Amino acid sequence: MTRVLSSTWVLSSLLLLATWDRAECGTGDGKRLWQRPLNHSNFLTGTFPEGFFWGVGTSAFQTEGSWDRDGKGASIWDHFTHNLYRTGNSIGMATADTASESYALWEQDVELVQYLGVKFYAFSLSWARLFPDGNATGPPNHAGVEHYQRLIGRLRARGLEPVVTLFHWDLPQRLQERLGGWRNPEMVRVFSNYAAFCFATFGRDVRYWITMHNPLLHALLGYGTGAHAPGVTSDPADPFIVAHNLIRAHAESWHVYDKQFRPHQHGQLSITLGSHWVEPFKGQATAANLELCQRSMEAVIGWFAEPIHGSGDYPSSLRVSHRGLIPEFTPEETLRVRGTADFFSLAFGPDTPRAVRGLSSFGQSGALNLRKALGWVQQEYGDPQVLVAESSWFSDASVGVEDTVAIFYMKRFINQVLQAVVVDQVQVFGYTAWSLVDGFEWTNGYSMRRGLFYVDFDQPQRTRVPKTTAQFYRRVVKDNGFPSDGSEQGITGQLPCDFHYGVADFTLQVHLQPFSPQFTDPLLYRWNYTGDGALRPVIGVRLRTRGSQCSDFLAIQRHIRLLEMTGASHYRFGLDWPQLLPHGDASSVDREAVRYYRCMLTELQRKGIRAVVTLYQPSLRSPTLGMPRLQHDSGGWMNRSMVEAFVDYATFCYREFGPLVQVWITINEPNRLVEVYNESAQDRGKVVRNLLLAHARAWNVYHTRFRQQQGAMVSFTVHADWVEPANPFMKTHSNAVQSFMLAELGRFLDPFLRDMDPPDQNSCPDCSHSGSSHLPYFSKDERAELKGALDFIGLNHFTTRLVLSKTPSAESLNHDYSLTYDPTWTFSNKGQALAPWGLRRVLGWVKDRYGDSHSIVVTATGIDDQASHDDRLRQTYIRSYLQEALKARELDGVNVGGFYVWKLQDHHGSNFGFFTSSHHHSRPKASVSVYRELISQRGFPAAGDDHMTRQCEQSERTTACWICDGVAENRPLLFFGVCVTISLSMLAGVIITSGVTKSRKKKRRGVIQAVPQRLHRQQRFAMQRVAYRI
Repeated sequence: MTRVLSSTWVLSSLLLLATWDRAECGTGDGKRLWQRPLNHSNFLTGTFPEGFFWGVGTSAFQTEGSWDRDGKGASIWDHFTHNLYRTGNSIGMATADTASESYALWEQDVELVQYLGVKFYAFSLSWARLFPDGNATGPPNHAGVEHYQRLIGRLRARGLEPVVTLFHWDLPQRLQERLGGWRNPEMVRVFSNYAAFCFATFGRDVRYWITMHNPLLHALLGYGTGAHAPGVTSDPADPFIVAHNLIRAHAESWHVYDKQFRPHQHGQLSITLGSHWVEPFKGQATAANLELCQRSMEAVIGWFAEPIHGSGDYPSSLRVSHRGLIPEFTPEETLRVRGTADFFSLAFGPDTPRAVRGLSSFGQSGALNLRKALGWVQQEYGDPQVLVAESSWFSDASVGVEDTVAIFYMKRFINQVLQAVVVDQVQVFGYTAWSLVDGFEWTNGYSMRRGLFYVDFDQPQRTRVPKTTAQFYRRVVKDNGFPSDGSEQGITGQLPCDFHYGVADFTLQVHLQPFSPQFTDPLLYRWNYTGDGALRPVIGVRLRTRGSQCSDFLAIQRHIRLLEMTGASHYRFGLDWPQLLPHGDASSVDREAVRYYRCMLTELQRKGIRAVVTLYQPSLRSPTLGMPRLQHDSGGWMNRSMVEAFVDYATFCYREFGPLVQVWITINEPNRLVEVYNESAQDRGKVVRNLLLAHARAWNVYHTRFRQQQGAMVSFTVHADWVEPANPFMKTHSNAVQSFMLAELGRFLDPFLRDMDPPDQNSCPDCSHSGSSHLPYFSKDERAELKGALDFIGLNHFTTRLVLSKTPSAESLNHDYSLTYDPTWTFSNKGQALAPWGLRRVLGWVKDRYGDSHSIVVTATGIDDQASHDDRLRQTYIRSYLQEALKARELDGVNVGGFYVWKLQDHHGSNFGFFTSSHHHSRPKASVSVYRELISQRGFPAAGDDHMTRQCEQSERTTACWICDGVAENRPLLFFGVCVTISLSMLAGVIITSGVTKSRKKKRRGVIQAVPQRLHRQQRFAMQRVAYRI
């Protein structure tokens, strides 16, 4: 009795020590991942530590095939799929009898591994191929043993490390029939015997062992929902009993290796645990939601990780939520299980999130965030060494070698691992891309693919073809991550004095109210005359008044005050065409609107801000697309009469506002306007043609009639986002870049800046040129009209996208490409990607195509930011995009002449504006001071280098004092002129004085002296009152 009590006391003490050690070694603070944002959540350029362990993996049942060849026994998955095949099933009546034929084609698979350039190949052993009846104490199947010995030997000969998994769900069917599978605790001994055989047989050449791959799915789906083999669904306690036995079997195998084989084989052993990740529901990080997120992680990865890597027991939250179902570890078992892994092996793919979505999410939102899953492991389990043993997503079965979307997922996952390593200091030492080849995807059969190499399952040869993901992964492995190409590094430099630092806006609405009546009211008022505090007019008194002035429009004054705060040198806004000319022509002019715009331009000039005016700014919010109703109802830009209507409108504006405008934009983004006309491709060609002719003729009117007196520049602006090939390994995607740029920019700029092919006489007026398929038809005279009819190239650039090639239909309204985004980029709330390097590339494309004859002005650029004050995304955007404009100018020789940020003020909620809306008191956001500082420094000067700033200030002073310069240059001539003027003035004074004196003498002789009449006191005061009133 004493001995028993003593033994119990020792075990209790050891458990207490284990608990204390857990508290010391592991923080158990995974909740911190939801309580604070991660540092550097954007895509990270950089490389992994030297010697990082890159690999690729497969599993036996999914790829080997040869299900009954060379003495192999049936597995539970063979039995499961064969039964489903007979009954008709959800996996397409498919089996893995042949699968990818990796058993027969193993040598090809080794070549594929070498092609990738990785360091290891992870694969699983088929238990039923080694022991058909599952009993490892009996004789093995020698053909199976020799197969794996050949595979391991070849890998070692090629310098590749084998990472071997003992069990990946394919239990021998005989063990299921004889013992009931993993529900039977006898399986602990059976598995440890099997593990010992493998260690003894293959261990000399194996340094990394995995006992089981994602046992959670085997327990949950195989013995809970019945979706996986063996398809058991009888008892809700079964998944927990199976998990209990799997954990104990793993632990026993680890002890077998640790005691019998590690001393001379020097390997490491672990168990691969599957995980998902969840975020608080709708982003609401309440205490309740954080607790549910933690419970979700504990119910999935913590179910197996806590006993092995943590306390030696199940998470308390799991026991509470499944009360009475979870087995207890004895004190001896707790000590036996705890710490039985030499590293943490993690699987993060599609299988686990889909399996636990409705069972263990606790109402929280799933997220594909491998970085946070790794961080949770670090926080919960004492910062262990981690191997990512499975990572990938899936593609549809119809996807062939061009698996573009899979590249995005792989890029995202690998970069999340890089962030975990570099930023969070998680000790990840290896990464496994899954899988090497397409295979049998469990309950999905062959309806989805996860391989890096494409396998045509309709061909008996099972030929392997590298997908683009294989090429991408090969490059990542070679580069050891995502090394910087240096393009994101900033440069120092300043932009020239005549550079446009602008703010761009939409159509400026005419706001006649509020209006200040100052100096226009003829009444005189008395305040508080009767003591009631009222303001009353003085009866009978009328004051002289003046006409209304521009300063009376309070909206203009407020608008310009905001502009002045930005420090911008230029302000771009649009005129309201329908308001200026309600009937579409000069027969009906809204003179109040004319006066309002003239006042705005006058006040801008008075403040030294140069005006950039857009004549036509199409608006989807307007039912008439921003044009007068008459023109819209006549077909808009489909109607050729629109060209002359626009020219008449432009002429009117040049005449009314021209002396106050430095830059005219005729049409904003005609390439976006064309998309509104959802007609045939031929009709769209008409719209393009009419828009270009309208601009050209408006330009020619200004050039011939107004330029000499007014001296402004005239152009139009195109929307000019950049595109990159969605899949850099597909030539068709690279070709799609050129197709996109020609359709977006070339179609509108080529007629003005390049020589067009002569017209095809057999073509209809709106057909395309031969050799210039992106251009509409123009006659010889029209081509002459278009040639050179713009003074600069105006580009509205906001973001970069990815382009994919596609085959358009004969009457397709779209082009031979489609657009998407890279999910690893940083996005705004409205989905705009932050990709500053795209600006430099589009500027370079324009320069390469059109040369240096015209300057390029970025006439609008910006990003939405939901912050009401500290708009960090916009601040980053402005700095980085202006930096790219500087690089284009200084490094690439692009003549960049301006940079306009969109826009001045929000209308309602936080959006693109520098200032909040007037409803929110027009408060400046932090980006205002950022932009103002960049303008004052004229870019990004080196420390202590302000020569450009001083030079520009001197230039401004010189320009402001041009009269002084004129005086200085013509000093002698001016001195002579002044002397002559003074002499003539003195002579004229003498003559006039003499004449006046003689005239007075004559008048005195005839004047009768009279005494003036004295006025009474009352009369004098009455005259004073009259004078006061006047």
